[in-house]
Amino acid sequence: MRDASDVEAAWQHWRDTREALYRNHPQSPLPIERRDGFCNTCFPYDPDFRVTAEVSEAPPRPQPLPASTGGTFAFSRAGLARFELAGREHELELHWNEGYGGGLLLAVADETSGRETYSGGRYVLDTVKGAELGLDGDRLVLDFNFAYSPSCAFDPRWSCPLAPPANHLPLRLVAGERAPRAT
Repeated sequence: MRDASDVEAAWQHWRDTREALYRNHPQSPLPIERRDGFCNTCFPYDPDFRVTAEVSEAPPRPQPLPASTGGTFAFSRAGLARFELAGREHELELHWNEGYGGGLLLAVADETSGRETYSGGRYVLDTVKGAELGLDGDRLVLDFNFAYSPSCAFDPRWSCPLAPPANHLPLRLVAGERAPRAT
């Protein structure tokens, strides 16, 4: 995905692969009875939702993220990502996972959250799972077309970190995965 010359084709491959994993992987977040015929719905690919962000250090501080099952997950704010999208400047916090696997997480909510997409937000970057697109020069690639729902969106028995209030974008991110539908 990181080196693809045809980004939209890479995105389609990502979608197809994720859908197959949802249906077939033994650790799929989909309950077994919902796997047959599952169709992962996404917004159409839109290159306007692919941006690069200037990453700056922020004073590190513990910042537990809300958990889908109540409580919190141990995270610390590790930096800030600044970028332009839809003609406006935005800033999102990057969080370091202090728990099971380490890594950076960028969870984001927007005006589609709870309506067209999962209410707790979607993940744009999760390095512990290899879900990141790397750098373009010294800028972080954020392609919101690859935004995906956390496992808890498919089954509430899963416990997932949710987007913090600081990462709510005041716009409709009509890119990436839509809210899972019951099949």
